[in-house]
Amino acid sequence: MIKAANKTGLVFFPAFDWAISPTHPEREERLLYTQDQVFEEGLLDVDGIVEFKPDMINRDDIRRVHFCVPDEWAVTTESHLLSAGGAKAVGSAVLEKKVQKGFALVRPPGHHAMRVVHGARGFCNINIEAIMIEYLRDAYGVDRVAIVDTDCHHGDGTQDIYWNDPDTLFLSLHQDGRTLYPGSGFPHELGGPTAFGTTINVPLPPQTSEEGFLYVLENVIIPVLEDFKPELVINSAGQDNHYTDPITNMRFSAQGYAKLTEKLSPDIAVLEGGYSIEGALPYVNVGIILALAGMDYSTVREPDYDFEKLRQSSAITDHIRKVCDRVMDYWQEAPSLREQMLDSGGITERERTIYYDTDNILENQKEKIVVCRDCPGVWSVESWTDRGKRIYAVHIPRKACEKCVDIGMEWYEKTPFRHFDIIFLQDRKNKVFKSRRPS
Repeated sequence: MIKAANKTGLVFFPAFDWAISPTHPEREERLLYTQDQVFEEGLLDVDGIVEFKPDMINRDDIRRVHFCVPDEWAVTTESHLLSAGGAKAVGSAVLEKKVQKGFALVRPPGHHAMRVVHGARGFCNINIEAIMIEYLRDAYGVDRVAIVDTDCHHGDGTQDIYWNDPDTLFLSLHQDGRTLYPGSGFPHELGGPTAFGTTINVPLPPQTSEEGFLYVLENVIIPVLEDFKPELVINSAGQDNHYTDPITNMRFSAQGYAKLTEKLSPDIAVLEGGYSIEGALPYVNVGIILALAGMDYSTVREPDYDFEKLRQSSAITDHIRKVCDRVMDYWQEAPSLREQMLDSGGITERERTIYYDTDNILENQKEKIVVCRDCPGVWSVESWTDRGKRIYAVHIPRKACEKCVDIGMEWYEKTPFRHFDIIFLQDRKNKVFKSRRPS
């Protein structure tokens, strides 16, 4: 019997009862073809590759991460709860040492879902990686986590959730936001004042191929991970960088994804995008599984794969090197700049407009954070939409100092309802999640 070098856990959840439309790229066939390929290759017969069933997450799992408007059940279906539960099941299996590596092959995806949720953005309602991570932190005491997002679209939701968290490194490589949804993810986006530098973005030009992705891995991702020293590495494993994907413009391959996975060696991978249902996903997913398991993936390739035809131009290679140099300059400069921000103290604010492309909702946000030298800082957000919903939400971080806890509780308890429909509290330190509504 063939044996895996790394015992690897898999969860499959195709979400048979959830699709945006029968012909939409984000539909159940995304995983059905992969399941067929896994069975055909006999991967589940390999000694050391184990299948787990998804759990169903509960309300507190969502409330650790999101402010859902008007509540959790209004913006989720059972499929969303099971998709996030698949990631949670794989994460638990890794932390309990039942397996060394885990891969959640689940849908619906999640990395465009931000802290505040009014509906669906980029096919995402709730952020399945963040829900898994915050559960693992509470259940197993995990502290420093790195998320490496390799989806072709910038993981703006994950970036938003961890913008003010110095213990979570968010590192994304993606097609340049000037050419693809959601239009964000540029090198100057480095995190909030108390977590400045722990957001890293590497935008890549269209037509980037295997050599470009692996160059970023070796010259940015691995050095940054070595500096950050995470306890856990999560790969948001979007597969829409593939050369056959219908909604992107990149030239990655199944071999490239497998090599990236082998070199990155994440503890847990969670499926995100990838919409070439027959031409890419079965091959890419098999390659990733074999790489996680420490097995030979050299024969995994698409029928029309031609490395020479997919090579990027020398101009693209030069551009990527310059972007990587700039990103690493930012990484080196960030600690001193963060110290200057902490010395300044006070309260900083930012305002944003967010578009929910899937549900056609326009949201405005006004955020303020206490810049605190003793903790990541309490922060609040006002959010209102063109549908007439307006909320005020307070987040007290896991490591909040007593002063910031007191400020957060005062904001929550004393903010009047004059302008708001709901006032939320997300107290991660004391594990209290509640809301106030007009009587």
